[in-house]
Amino acid sequence: MTDPLPALRPWSAPEITSWGRLPMNAVDRRAGAHSLDGDWRFQLLSAPDAPVGGAWSTTVVPGVWTMQDTDDPLRSTVDLPQYLNIRMPYTEFPPLSPVDDNPTGVYEREIDIPADWTARRIVLQVGAAESVLLVHVDGRPVGISKDSHLAADFDLSDAVRPGGRHTLRLTVVKWSDASHIEDQDHWWHGGITRSVLLYATDPLHLADVTVRASRDGALVVDCRVRDAGGALPEGWYVSGELDGLALTQDTEFDRANAEDERVSVFLGEARLRARVPEVRAWTAETPELYGLTVRLHRADGSVADTSRHRVGFRDVEIVGRDLLVNGERIYIRGVNRHDFHPLTGRTVSYDDMRADLVLLKRFGFNAIRTAHYPGDPTLYDLADELGFYVVDEADIESHDHAHEIADDPRYLNAFVDRVSRMVLRDKNHPSVIIWSLGNESDYGANHDAAAGWVRRHDATRPLQYEGAAKRGWADPDLASDIACPMYAPLEDCVAHALSGEQTKPLIQCEYSHAMGNSNGTLADHWAAIEATPGLQGGFIWEFWDHGILQSVNDGRPVGRGGAGLYDNGVAAPGYRWAYGGDFGEKDHDGAFIADGVVFPDRTPKPVMYEHRELAAPVRLELFRHEGLVVSNHQHFRGLEWLAGAWELALADGRTLTAPAELPSLLPGETAMVPLPLALPEDGGEAWLTLRVTIAEDLAWAPRGTEVCAPQVLLREAEVAVSAVSAEEPPVSGGGVEVDEEGLLVHPLLTAAPTLSLWRAPTDNDELGGMALRWRTWGLDSLVRKVVSVRRDGDSVTVLAQYAGTTGVVRHEQVFTPVEGGVRIDELAELPEEFDDVARVGTVFETVAGLDRVQWFGQGPWESYPDRSGGAPVGHHALPVDELFTPYLRPQESGGRHGVRRFTLSGPGTTGLTVTPDEPRQVSVTRYRAEDLTACAHHDELVPRAGCVVHLDAAHRGLGTASCGPDTFPSYLVAPGVHRWSWSLRTL
Repeated sequence: MTDPLPALRPWSAPEITSWGRLPMNAVDRRAGAHSLDGDWRFQLLSAPDAPVGGAWSTTVVPGVWTMQDTDDPLRSTVDLPQYLNIRMPYTEFPPLSPVDDNPTGVYEREIDIPADWTARRIVLQVGAAESVLLVHVDGRPVGISKDSHLAADFDLSDAVRPGGRHTLRLTVVKWSDASHIEDQDHWWHGGITRSVLLYATDPLHLADVTVRASRDGALVVDCRVRDAGGALPEGWYVSGELDGLALTQDTEFDRANAEDERVSVFLGEARLRARVPEVRAWTAETPELYGLTVRLHRADGSVADTSRHRVGFRDVEIVGRDLLVNGERIYIRGVNRHDFHPLTGRTVSYDDMRADLVLLKRFGFNAIRTAHYPGDPTLYDLADELGFYVVDEADIESHDHAHEIADDPRYLNAFVDRVSRMVLRDKNHPSVIIWSLGNESDYGANHDAAAGWVRRHDATRPLQYEGAAKRGWADPDLASDIACPMYAPLEDCVAHALSGEQTKPLIQCEYSHAMGNSNGTLADHWAAIEATPGLQGGFIWEFWDHGILQSVNDGRPVGRGGAGLYDNGVAAPGYRWAYGGDFGEKDHDGAFIADGVVFPDRTPKPVMYEHRELAAPVRLELFRHEGLVVSNHQHFRGLEWLAGAWELALADGRTLTAPAELPSLLPGETAMVPLPLALPEDGGEAWLTLRVTIAEDLAWAPRGTEVCAPQVLLREAEVAVSAVSAEEPPVSGGGVEVDEEGLLVHPLLTAAPTLSLWRAPTDNDELGGMALRWRTWGLDSLVRKVVSVRRDGDSVTVLAQYAGTTGVVRHEQVFTPVEGGVRIDELAELPEEFDDVARVGTVFETVAGLDRVQWFGQGPWESYPDRSGGAPVGHHALPVDELFTPYLRPQESGGRHGVRRFTLSGPGTTGLTVTPDEPRQVSVTRYRAEDLTACAHHDELVPRAGCVVHLDAAHRGLGTASCGPDTFPSYLVAPGVHRWSWSLRTL
């Protein structure tokens, strides 16, 4: 047989989506299949037309060649990861791809066909290949497949013989016409990224099984039957059981098909039914699953094929402007998730996927959008089991050429093919509640065609697509049933919900971009969502920082051998987290790939703790100082799965505890409970926290795992701290020493307290344009000039000016000796042109040896003015080095909001205590702002021996301006006069 592939050049023909590929279906063939994972012979060619040589190296399947053995001398082509967000990595317009520079992997191995597979139908399944897959057996072409994130099955029955050994070759072409619709915000890789299987079935087999299970217990199972020989044999039938409950044949369905016997035989369709009494409904909170077994029988009753499924009984519908699950309006507390691992790239194991979902579950997430392609089948099994709502997204993103492709008829088949195959594969998963047509591909006829197919095939779920929704959030004629914008300003969302014009649920498919030190105003968003009918949540962008573990020595990806070379978000010495540009690529989008709520090793970022509190199943309010109101903020279950303990933090340094008995509350109910602890009468702040934990071991967390810590202020300070500071009598004769520049001289300080208006720019500061503006003003290089130094008794008043490129800041410090130290009263007057600065406050540096911090304030996690909800007020202590948060690109980090006082100490060393006049933003790290600004990676940072301390009168919010709205005006630092006071005492 002549090989048609070179003549067709399928990598340059968008009309060709497959050849010889079997139809997608929902019959799971993983059980009993022979795995072909492991070592394969491998060559990496420069182009698909390049000849295969005689020298073979070895590679592991599944895996990407961009992350494996990249320094192998047998490879004539070197292909490393490349990151681009929107732009394609080459200049060719769709549907063209590079001719001479198109890495092509050739995989070979022998396969032994079991002798007992005689007269069986033998099928090869390639779990995923990026981006064009060509299959040969013994040099004979078997098939072609495109779609990098769905499996391709090929019937090998005519190409192999039972008991024989054959050579299987899989050729994977990296760049193709398909690449133009796989332009996702991710690393570009190449290879076979999911498992390869070989399985056999009877010639008479189940071609598809469709399960519909409603919350009322009604079960309908539609079976499609085929025979490898063509016409179906007479007398076949299907049977089924659900956890021992027998399903019955739908005779009306059979009679309808029997009206035309010829059609009935060809269709091979059968329907089974059952009604489950007292059914346990499936939700993300209560992921109840039943075991379904479907059997295909021959006429003599023997079993020809079997399909097993886990069934969840649930309904999804849109009523008015509400998305309902089992009749209840739910909140979508979601995250966007890519397939990613820092050592294996796009290849993710079962353990990795489970760890992803377990972590998300522990931090209050209940939904996943499979950005921007269908996930591995195991992901959906885990979502069913652990409890997640899934927006299943088709592998379509044409970001760089979106407008051209959306209406290009050459890509029509590809759009429908990708969407339909996703639906056919995943339709039986209760976790999948919404279908998505893809991402950032404009909106055109190709989308409408795909949407039409979905609506005809599956009317049980709504459909969404941001590209359609942005044409009109309320337009009923567009392909999206949900208004699912990206990064819409909160005020616009609220206004739409209050306008009276809303017709669809508003659930943002992306919001709160998590790049670097980010996710400001998350609590403000959720306060508005929970207070505004018509708003139902959204999906944070995104789960992972996609940093690849890289050897600093040779610049190569470390690959599978890198386990153990990172911990708590930090790479080991000699290694670092690589982002765009770190592999020598000329075109890249830098650290924009590092925009997740977890670090590359899955260490949670501080924002995770805020999200956990915003999603808390138990809420706490104070009622007139008479008691507490406890509320159940779940949709479907009570509080019986939770336990609690009370914790009372007092300003004098004590923390009192007491056991807590959670009231029995149905979803949405509240109850009054008495105060669990008597307040001491000595005054001062008192904060009550309810530590809520899991009462019994669950699939996603052991007993005792904390799920939230709601807190209320029981008593404010009787006298404001600022008044105490201001009225504290000076120590007569104590004196304050300053040098000729008016700088404080102190034995524990190596750099005196000075004014600071600059922070090492966050990613949001840089990409949002604020950092450029601050540099233009010269805030990163203010020049201090002392104006006067005046003594008044034991106090010293120092006036100074801080000059930028434009504008001058007047700064006053009054040093007054107090018992054990000195009080500093400060004033800074910012000119009108400085209308939005990073901070206004004090910075100083300490001697070495002060390695531990204790503080009363919010913590223990990092917090900032617009991201502080996950850090309860209390007494906290950490080593200085653990206060710093290692965001992939060094930037402002490690701050703590609402600090009332803090102490720096060390063994055998005199320590110091700082008490601000009111709760302030504080950071204690080993780095100056200029240290962080000067470095691109953490391996370049050199920690200082002492501590760099910032105490801010005002600190700008973080926002999400790298991709989305900036922080709110209430979190900006305005010009004018800023005053603050603080005391510095030695221990």
